[in-house]
This record gives sequence, structure tokens and C-alpha cells, in this order.
Amino acid sequence: MNNLRVYNAVRDVPKEALKEIKAGRLKGMSDINPMWRIKALTEQFGVCGVGWKYKIISQILESGGKEEVSAFVTIELFIKVDGEWSDGIPGVGGSSYVASEKMGLHNSDECFKMALTDALSVSCKALGVGANVYWDKDATKYDKPLTDEEINKKETEKFNKEYLNPTKVTVVKDLLTKSKGDEKVFLKFAKVIKIEDITNGNFSFIVTALERSVKKHEEETKKDNSLEGVI
Repeated sequence: MNNLRVYNAVRDVPKEALKEIKAGRLKGMSDINPMWRIKALTEQFGVCGVGWKYKIISQILESGGKEEVSAFVTIELFIKVDGEWSDGIPGVGGSSYVASEKMGLHNSDECFKMALTDALSVSCKALGVGANVYWDKDATKYDKPLTDEEINKKETEKFNKEYLNPTKVTVVKDLLTKSKGDEKVFLKFAKVIKIEDITNGNFSFIVTALERSVKKHEEETKKDNSLEGVI
């Protein structure tokens, strides 16, 4: 068996199975639809219980700060290769049971289910499931999260790189003018001319980034013009 056969088959996650995390500590990272992992396992090994299966080792609750309580699930994932079951592939997942929110404490009756989903994702990661997402982002939930300022700076740099050229700046600026500040109208126009990355973007950020891009473009144009006759 090619050692990378499974890894290469399940490393790439389709766009429809990815969702960007818009807020919180993991803002800017990608969330993978858990059903896609199940589909990937089924494609590679067969029906659950026949070609792959998991065993719940433990389910526990742990108290944290501010009266918060977390749920943890430990599992072992088994896959069948060439008619033989593998050793258990360990996975530990967690989720909030009692969370401290603005309106007070909130209890979740799905904490163990979500912790189980998280645990399965950890086991699957060892097989290479969704590897490209983790590799490309070069970050996990265990890394120190970026601040809002760092995220905004990173997104602005990306926007400037993609839209700083005169043609694109003019197109986006024209869309903003036509939409008269109406986000829905703006996104409708953007979709018609197939600017997909804008239709999935944050409207207020696009306006801010556009203003910065236009200003930077004007400064560079002014600088280039001042060099005329010198060169």
C-alpha cells in the first residue's frame, strides 16, 4: 500500500465544505463541515461500522474559571485496511457545557456531541483529512490567536495586493457609488460581474480597505509623476 494514498486522497477540502470563522478567538481561520470528514472516511474505507468505526473511551466534565464547565470526549478511531482493523487512532475533543456569556451562564445540552465531533476531527487529522487547510493556514486553535488589529492589517495587505491596480480600484469604487452605501445592492452588483472574493467579504472592511487602496494608489501615481523629467 502506498503510504500516502489515503493522505493525498483526503487532504484537499472542497470549498463548499469550508466556512470562515468570522468572530471570536479563532477569527480568520476555517471551519470544516464535520459531515465532509464522515464522507471522506466512507469513501476511503467503507460504511461506518464496516470499514471504519470509533470507540468512546471517556466522557468527562471539568470545571474552569468563572463557573464555566467544559466537556471532554476521548475516542479511538479504527479503520479497516486490506481486510484488517488498525490499532486505535486517539482523539480528544472538547466543548463548553456551562459558558459565561453577557446575559449570564449558558448551559449546552449538546456539549458531548460537539466534543465527540471535535475528537473525531483530531483522529482524522492523523490520517491527513483536511491537511491542506491546516497546512495552508499554518495555525491551529492551540496557537496564540491574532488580535483584531493584526487580522485587519493582514486582510488589508491582501486587499491592496489584489485591488491596488487602477482597473480593479475603479471597478470596486464604481460599485460602491452605484450601490449608494447599500450592502445588498453592492453584493448584487459584485456577483453579476463575478467578483467572488468581494461577495464573500465584509462590506465595511471593503469600504475601509478600498479607501486605503485608492489613497495609496494616488500617492504612488503622484510619486511617479514627480519623477518625470528626472529619469
